[in-house]
Amino acid sequence: MVKFRIYGFALMATTFAAKAQDLSQATKAIDAEQYEKAKTLLKQSFSANPANGKSAFLLGNIYLKQEVVDSAKIYFEKGLAAPNAGKLNSIGLAQIDLNADNVAAAQAKFDAVVKDLKKKDTEEYVFIARALMNADKPDYKKAITYLTKAKEINPSDTQVLLALGDAYYGERDQNNAYSAYRSAFYIDNTLIRAKMQMGVLLKGAKAYNEAMNAFNEVIGLNANYGPVYREMAETYYLWASNQPKTYDENIAKALSSYTKYMELTDYSLASRMRHADFLVLAKDYKALEAEANEMKKLDKVNPRVLRYLGYASYENGNVDGAISALNEYFVKGKKFIGYDYYYLGLAKIKKAIGADGKTVDATLLNSGIAELKKAVETQPSIASSFNELGVGYFKQKLYNVSSPILETALLSSENKNVFEDNMYYAISVFSENRLKDLKDMDKVAMDKADKAFDRVIVERPEYPDSYLYKARLNSSLEKDDVMAVNYQKFLDITLAKPADVVEKNKAKIIEAYNSLGAHFANSDKTKAKEFFGKTITLDATNKYALESLEKLKK
Repeated sequence: MVKFRIYGFALMATTFAAKAQDLSQATKAIDAEQYEKAKTLLKQSFSANPANGKSAFLLGNIYLKQEVVDSAKIYFEKGLAAPNAGKLNSIGLAQIDLNADNVAAAQAKFDAVVKDLKKKDTEEYVFIARALMNADKPDYKKAITYLTKAKEINPSDTQVLLALGDAYYGERDQNNAYSAYRSAFYIDNTLIRAKMQMGVLLKGAKAYNEAMNAFNEVIGLNANYGPVYREMAETYYLWASNQPKTYDENIAKALSSYTKYMELTDYSLASRMRHADFLVLAKDYKALEAEANEMKKLDKVNPRVLRYLGYASYENGNVDGAISALNEYFVKGKKFIGYDYYYLGLAKIKKAIGADGKTVDATLLNSGIAELKKAVETQPSIASSFNELGVGYFKQKLYNVSSPILETALLSSENKNVFEDNMYYAISVFSENRLKDLKDMDKVAMDKADKAFDRVIVERPEYPDSYLYKARLNSSLEKDDVMAVNYQKFLDITLAKPADVVEKNKAKIIEAYNSLGAHFANSDKTKAKEFFGKTITLDATNKYALESLEKLKK
């Protein structure tokens, strides 16, 4: 019996050691962003030892990261009753509360966890801080508060320092973030995520060469550490975006680096979705469509696949496919971003334009514009993307399409193209109405266009064409006094420029002289003759000026 008991105890100790090893391997897999591997290990660990709530907590966190909230909640609730580390799961449930905007409920759970901590406990503080940082609306300041307490308990805890670095990074405090990462790596030089994050700080500072050097140092330590290739991919993307001359070369490197990241992590649905998000950024829509179709094979019911199919279909010229996929996504999905509405709007607008490139389905166009408005409401910065679209339709002389697009862009205070959007919007409205009789003009739209010219003038008072177009618009509205003031302002600015610029604007100058001559013909004949005379000086055969001068002699 003694021998049996000794054997049984040894077996049990071996089993616990194996499960502890599973947990350690799972933690390493999570850090390496090998989430499917980690999930398998954690499920095995929790199944074999339900008394250890940490397995359930880590598993729930992975599901939260992958936006599978129902599964996350199931594991948090299972782990909550575990005698060992069960309360960690309250932190997971608190993050779900935060994502649901129930801050009070989350704080109550955090307080309950902290209340029962022993003097030297720091892990719970780290996980609370992570929950605050990973929430849909991160609270980095509060995370720093918790981590500062943990650092006071154990200044050498590398996980505390790593999390503190992330919190300061979220707060855009580069100096404290760097100090925390450096300290963590100095204490434990196997913690290469801390080393990698020092490169991430350089990426954020647009020091792309230096960031790459830092990432290559990480690869020198561990060439199979997947996350560093993701960071390299994102750095190459930013490099390409901020230095257009390098775009083709760096986008190719970005895509190659991301492929390497996928190879070293996994090709699960969640990983493919991250890849798809990156392909959207990199504008590789052929690859995006292929990835979306692969995801559809893995999971035919996940609605986010429809998002990617919608984006890719539009960019690859399949308007009907884009509308179909995105409409279905809005029925089946839960969380929507500005680009979901943006792409649906683009597709509807494109479909609204007839095969002849001239006729426009007003109902479908208005529906598309409504989607663009939702895009701006959801994500105000997206308005900056409308410029290329609106100006493109303007150049096609589809003024009734360009004007509502640009007007929608101007709804956002975060639009970076305000000057140009105001100008093209106003010219579009004017161009659409200029050949109509006064009674048939859209006077509301023309008044908005006039105010748009005013905004342009305020922003760039020395830009002559804003006065020229404002004059033309008010001439169409038969507001001759306003017309005359703006033609004169156009002349004052243009004639003060070098001779070559004046020569290039000769036709516009003649237009202004003739318009002013006509304006003064009934009230000040001397002034009228002066303006028509200036026209003749520039163009001795100008028929309108010659005929007008003859009439003024009578």
